[in-house]
Amino acid sequence: MAKYITDSRQDTMSYNYESATSSSEVLEHDFSTDSTSENVAPAPSRISLVGTAHVSEKSIREVKETIHNQQPDVVAVELCKGRYDALKGKTQTSDISVKELLAEGKVYFFLVHMLLAHVQKRIGKDMGVQPGAEMLAAIEAAEEIGADVALVDRDIQVTLQRFWGKMGLIEKTKMVGTLIAAALGIGGGDEIDIDNITEQDTVTVLIEELRHTSPNAAEVLIDERDAYIAGSLARTAAGGGKNIVAVVGAGHRSGIEKYLSDPRTIPPLSSLVTLPKKRFSLMKVFGIGIVALALAIFLLLIISGTSIELLLIAFGWWFAINGTLSALGTIIAGGHPYSIATSFGVAWLTSLNPMMAAGWFAGIVEAKQRHPTTDDLKEIMKLETFSEMKKNNFFRVILVAGLANIGSVIGSIIALYVVVTITGLDPRDIIEAGLNNLMIRLGI
Repeated sequence: MAKYITDSRQDTMSYNYESATSSSEVLEHDFSTDSTSENVAPAPSRISLVGTAHVSEKSIREVKETIHNQQPDVVAVELCKGRYDALKGKTQTSDISVKELLAEGKVYFFLVHMLLAHVQKRIGKDMGVQPGAEMLAAIEAAEEIGADVALVDRDIQVTLQRFWGKMGLIEKTKMVGTLIAAALGIGGGDEIDIDNITEQDTVTVLIEELRHTSPNAAEVLIDERDAYIAGSLARTAAGGGKNIVAVVGAGHRSGIEKYLSDPRTIPPLSSLVTLPKKRFSLMKVFGIGIVALALAIFLLLIISGTSIELLLIAFGWWFAINGTLSALGTIIAGGHPYSIATSFGVAWLTSLNPMMAAGWFAGIVEAKQRHPTTDDLKEIMKLETFSEMKKNNFFRVILVAGLANIGSVIGSIIALYVVVTITGLDPRDIIEAGLNNLMIRLGI
């Protein structure tokens, strides 16, 4: 019976490698003894890297053939425990709460996660191959020959959190826009032959395109995982005398090969699994700036002695524009009428409080009306189109929260402009009059 190996240790060990790179998609490494390491036995171990396309029937055949031909002791796959369980249908989702997602500000993170999975599934459907099928084929082949299976990739949640945390506002905007367009089937680019995607020239072009579009995303999704997988393979090979076949995506093959050729360059794995700390955010600064400016204008309007009628007009514009655009976002998401009314009613207030968001309230109301279940969450990954995803109760709650927030942010910007200009208010006059009245009241 096959044994499943996961590696939770975060240290690295040193090895000497003799690399024999062929023109095929299988790269071989022979481990020799490093006299400075007490953890490596004298006998050498051999690693063969098999580069695959994740949605290619050709890759599935090559994986099976390589494993059956080489009869390895260990088959290493580009999976973590979470992704392995998902492929095997063992995913535990009962601990995922809509309220937690809303309260912890993970709405957009979750949406990007779902869109990424949906786009990959869409490509797989076009190719007639289930995403991750080549990894399943590798696992099944390992079980057939009695080889152990090693899960050598970084935890998917760590990868996604580092991915989202390292990207700036512009990168996030471009990434989400691209994913939404892909999910809706809008646009396209040069068609790529999936069966030939493992060719190094094609892989290089695709990776360089990602680096140009989103350098931080490329660092997390490619470079860091290259290092992590290489370190995991090195530890799997420790002890010597092992024949290992590693099945990885074609985009990782070159990077892993580089690290295995000189293991001293493999960074400590602890540096690759640390979750990013909250950093300075231009988006938060921008949002707080809008709130501060709006509050200052209303405060100065009051201090400057502006008529009640004009104050009501200014407040009316603020209320109507904020509420309308937040409600529009909820409508686009397919929200319940109660959620639409909620986003319309609270947007004016949440826009004035950086600790609150219209989407939180709209999302909670939507959850109470739709009653999303664990089964809804599991069902998301089985849906074929974005319109079907919108009908899923769990996804709709998250989408309502996200779009209600976006509508409220846009509404705040437009409403601020309207309050300042359309009503005929001059900020300079307001500030001057307000400060004069304040100084008089303070006796200055």
